[in-house]
Amino acid sequence: MDKIILDGRSLTRAQLVAVARQGTAVELDPTQLERVQHAADFLADKVNCGEPTYGVTTGFGSNADKLLGGHRLRDELVVDKAGTAKAGASLMEELQHNLIVTHAVCVGKPFAPDVVRAMLVIRINTLMRGHSGIRVSTLEALTAMLNRGVVPVVPEKGSVGASGDLAPLSHLAIVLLGGGEAFFEGERMSGADALKRAGLEPIRLSFKEGLALNNGTAQMLATGALALDDLEYLLGVADLAAAMSLDAFAGRSGALRPEVHALRPHPGQVEAAAHVRQLLAGSTLVDIPYHLVPRFKPWSAEAWTLPEDLALSFDIGWDWVPANQRHGREAFYDRFLPFKGGKKHQPQDAYCLRCMPQVHGAVRDAWAQACRVIDIELNSVTDNPLIFPDAEGAQFIEEQVISAGHFHGMPLALAMSYVKAAIPVLASISERRLNKLVDPANNDGLPAFLTGNEDGTDSGFMIVQYTAAALVNDLATRAHPASVYSIPTSANAEDHVSMGANEARHVLEMMEDLGHVLALELYTAAQALDYRREMLNAARRLAARGDWRALAAKIGNAPREDQPHYGQFEQEVRQLMAALADGEDFHAGTAVQTAHALLRERIAFMHRDRAMDGDIRTACALQQQRAFAAAAHPWLVADVVDYP
Repeated sequence: MDKIILDGRSLTRAQLVAVARQGTAVELDPTQLERVQHAADFLADKVNCGEPTYGVTTGFGSNADKLLGGHRLRDELVVDKAGTAKAGASLMEELQHNLIVTHAVCVGKPFAPDVVRAMLVIRINTLMRGHSGIRVSTLEALTAMLNRGVVPVVPEKGSVGASGDLAPLSHLAIVLLGGGEAFFEGERMSGADALKRAGLEPIRLSFKEGLALNNGTAQMLATGALALDDLEYLLGVADLAAAMSLDAFAGRSGALRPEVHALRPHPGQVEAAAHVRQLLAGSTLVDIPYHLVPRFKPWSAEAWTLPEDLALSFDIGWDWVPANQRHGREAFYDRFLPFKGGKKHQPQDAYCLRCMPQVHGAVRDAWAQACRVIDIELNSVTDNPLIFPDAEGAQFIEEQVISAGHFHGMPLALAMSYVKAAIPVLASISERRLNKLVDPANNDGLPAFLTGNEDGTDSGFMIVQYTAAALVNDLATRAHPASVYSIPTSANAEDHVSMGANEARHVLEMMEDLGHVLALELYTAAQALDYRREMLNAARRLAARGDWRALAAKIGNAPREDQPHYGQFEQEVRQLMAALADGEDFHAGTAVQTAHALLRERIAFMHRDRAMDGDIRTACALQQQRAFAAAAHPWLVADVVDYP
């Protein structure tokens, strides 16, 4: 996007992200600016006529019952220093100025520049509706600050989410006045210096402009919208990680079939199942016959004799099922050969695989609901009072300047609470798949902790699961909704608040740890996939030699040659040999292979223990840079960030 036109009615999440994260410039719609100025002129006319108006000729909040006089009660001038009012300013100008300088009281580390830029574009867009009384010149100054790269320092904590995000928005506005602090070209400095270096001048506020600038939901909306952008990508990564794990398990695809989900058509569930089917397209591992899958056995010097197999770090094996143990299972053994290897003889996988569409889909539905709320809020007027200069039949100022509650953040807060509860759910099912991959009792024939460990010295991927578990626990403890705890403010004039700013900020912060968990699953699943594929292909190479006795040596519970079932055993081993030798190369789905190759470009297969901290950093960095976008969802390829 070269430039985005703001008209107060058509801003999209994608455009917001383009401004916030890609630095796209904005331009104000000329027609809509006429409406903006019309409202400002209307307000000035009413003030000149002496009409009492909240926040213009009265104080704010609990001071709303105090009407401003024509001059100061104390006949003294206030020097313009350290954020005090300028000499000569009217009480109405001083009211707006003081509103900003006294409300910029947030604490904590500054928001990242993308959050602040998102706040700026949201505030500009809502003011473009022409119901706030701000002058065109002030709106243009705010736009110039955004376009020229002045990023106000906005500490993260201080908003209760009604009357909007007063404190953080005041940190935005104070820079316009030449106060506060800002970043410019990556350097932190005073607001006055940032404006000067950007070629801009401070402004003085007129009627209601302070209230127009700081009364609204821009912080919670900005953090919420950016969090949803992150979550959209991570939902695709979660499906990709699940697909790679399913390939590594040589799992079953029946639970993904479209006719199954047509019977319970929750939109997210249907979409998740379809997406994973797409990611698994081309796989020869999913739905593989049970008898073809060997189980891991520790390497030994006698395990392999062919030169191409001597470098393998594992042995493989099956158990034969004698005829006298097949009673009642004849139909099964008519379809599958009587060998037990890595896959249990059951038609369903564990919940973390089989119920993935239901769980991932429910999180998708939470995301979609939040998107609906965010999309409405992006083009809503959220300050107070609201100005209707053209209200038909209006006789009194109260019919044209209406005090309402659009600043209350509860619609956003509850939507973010829903997403907040969903985040640890998505992380938890990912951790369960990771745990299943490393657990020899549940990983369908893969090595314990995904390492050969023939000497007993290797821990493999054991502790990777610990880290994932710690992250899931941390996410779960942070998932408690902030929106259920209202603490009244402004001497109980604002007696119910949303805490939506905290809620949305928490959600944005939680995206990082969710991404880490998914990166750890991908990292682990890639190791498991290598083992599964190499074990199967080693079995295929062994069978291709045509020596049934060499294959029989890998099979336990075999009868001796002098026992009556030996002939049947030989016949069935030959059948297994033919099935393995005639099969095509075992490989994952095309999209899974793409993601696996990306990981292997940067992280080598771990044959035995090595320092893993660099591997973990790389896996997490690839995820954070959206390097998996091409594999997870090609429609987000434009979001891929080059990585060093």
